Amino acid sequence: MMNRNFVAALVTFGLALPAVTRAEDAPVEEQIVNQMNKVFGVHAGFRANHAKGVVAEGKFKASPEAAGLSKAVHFGGTDIPVTVRFSDSTGVPNLPDGSDDANPHGISVKFHLPDGSDTDIVINSLKFFPVATSEAFRDLLVAIAQSPPDAAKPTKFEQFVASHPTVPAAFATVATPNSFANEAYFGINAFVFVNKGGQRQAVRYQMIPEKLVHLDKAEAAKMTPDFLMEELPSRLKQGPVTFRFKAQLAAAGDSTKDPSKPWPDDRKLVDLGVLTIDKAVANSEEAQKKLLFLPGQLTDGIEQSDDPMVDVRNAAYAISFSRRNP
Repeated sequence: MMNRNFVAALVTFGLALPAVTRAEDAPVEEQIVNQMNKVFGVHAGFRANHAKGVVAEGKFKASPEAAGLSKAVHFGGTDIPVTVRFSDSTGVPNLPDGSDDANPHGISVKFHLPDGSDTDIVINSLKFFPVATSEAFRDLLVAIAQSPPDAAKPTKFEQFVASHPTVPAAFATVATPNSFANEAYFGINAFVFVNKGGQRQAVRYQMIPEKLVHLDKAEAAKMTPDFLMEELPSRLKQGPVTFRFKAQLAAAGDSTKDPSKPWPDDRKLVDLGVLTIDKAVANSEEAQKKLLFLPGQLTDGIEQSDDPMVDVRNAAYAISFSRRNP
């Protein structure tokens, strides 16, 4: 379980890193953030990735099945307040929502627990991650940075893709939705649920909309630059948006440490409950600058798996947070 002191330590760690390390000696999480800044540019006050977003509020109510899988308090069946952020990919805060580069889109949920603590999920519309390790993700970003439009062919990016077929395979699973409310979101990392009897079950998260609606590239290109950011608050004025929060259960032999390996579609899905979003946050741009969502901010009943990427994501997000909130 990640407590508030550990979160504070991560942020402090992120603040201290640039002063005490050289770029080539920096931990992989700092190298990732640095490479994102090279690829997307530095935009004061914004995240290194998924810079453009919109914040809303609502509640989560667990299903009876959820408590059978995990003793986590938010699976107990009472209404749990949530803060939710939807986002476009890249670190470019004015990227058009219909751009291919805005895929994958993300959803981050902060569950506000009765004792005053939070637990988070950070998932996106990719069905699996493009590469197997954090180091490979850094190398992907380096290859992109070293492949400007006038680069000689094959570019560093083309060479990387040729040796990592999971990259095009992963990005083939995404498309532009007509609304954040009509997109499905998937957890690339595995976590372990522990129930009251001590039984353990590896899971990956899914957030499933009432209906899935994607635009083709021509339709997406015709949309206004901020159509996703504007559509959600407008929709919420007419009524709430709901998702089914689900857990895909690992079976024997399924990798829990390689996020580039999806589990087979026939793996059991358990309905964890309903996420209801009913209110857009006023002045969303300012609100989201203060929010830090961490995939490893867990609570009793949910544990990290053997996937080392979770720790790297935690530290990278903390570094990004410290840079946008100096």
